[in-house]
This record gives sequence, structure tokens and C-alpha cells, in this order.
Amino acid sequence: MNPNARQMFHKRKADADTRIGLGVGVFVLDSANHVLLEKRSDCGLWGLLGGRVEVGESIAEAARREVREETGLEVEILRLIGVYSETEDRIITYPDNGDVVHKIDVILEARIVSGALVKSHESEELRFFRREDFPQEICPPARRPVLDYLNGLAGQIR
Repeated sequence: MNPNARQMFHKRKADADTRIGLGVGVFVLDSANHVLLEKRSDCGLWGLLGGRVEVGESIAEAARREVREETGLEVEILRLIGVYSETEDRIITYPDNGDVVHKIDVILEARIVSGALVKSHESEELRFFRREDFPQEICPPARRPVLDYLNGLAGQIR
């Protein structure tokens, strides 16, 4: 595993200095229902598109903004996959500043409506995958949502 991934995702417990971070993750579908994943530049692992929800922003607005910023694509939100807050794999230490965050993510499914795919500085690579060909190297916070998604689950609260 990439050294940044080890540092970010090493097992730890939340403590008094741990912040809560609300974020969105998005399964972005193309016209053939292939899913766009991002190989993250901060840890070298595959994950969902997405990021933090800004103050004054709805979940849907945050999802659309994050996808646009990371890919250049405009999307239509289709459905809720789930809300993920379990502490296993969701206590993260960010290598750039050492902040420890308990990530709570709202995971959505969306379809591309316009735009041209352009990789941002947050990604090493962007690639569409058929569901049966998802990579094994998924970043820890995305593992449960990916498993649920591939098993056809929606509306999960974990």
C-alpha cells in the first residue's frame, strides 16, 4: 500500500481532537452504466468522486460541484445509496496537516448529462469501470459503499 494511504487510513480511535467531516461520494454513470472512479492523488487508491460539503450547500449541490471540479462533468443526481458513518475505516489522518477526521459521507448515484472528462490535480487517473471489473485497491472509506452498490443496495444507513 502507498505510504500516504498507510498514514491516512491506519486504524485509530476517535478522541477529543477528532473532528466530524461531512462529505459526499458519487457513483457517476455513463450512458452504458459504467461507473467513473478516481485514483486519488493523496493515497494512490481508487475511490468515489466527491468531497466535503461546504457551509450553505445542500448535499446535491455539493455532489454536483465536486464531480464538476474533479472531472469537468455535469451530473444529474439519481438516488441515495446511503449514509456511512461507522468508525471502521472512517477515522482519517490527513497527511498534509495531520488533522484527524471522522468522515460521514452521503453516497449518491448520478448520471452524466454534459461536459468533457478532464482530470483534476486531485486525481492520478479517472477511469470508467464495468461493475464486474471494479479495482481491488479501493480506499478504505469507499469500501463499504462500493460493496453495497455492487450488491444492489440503496438507502443504507451504516
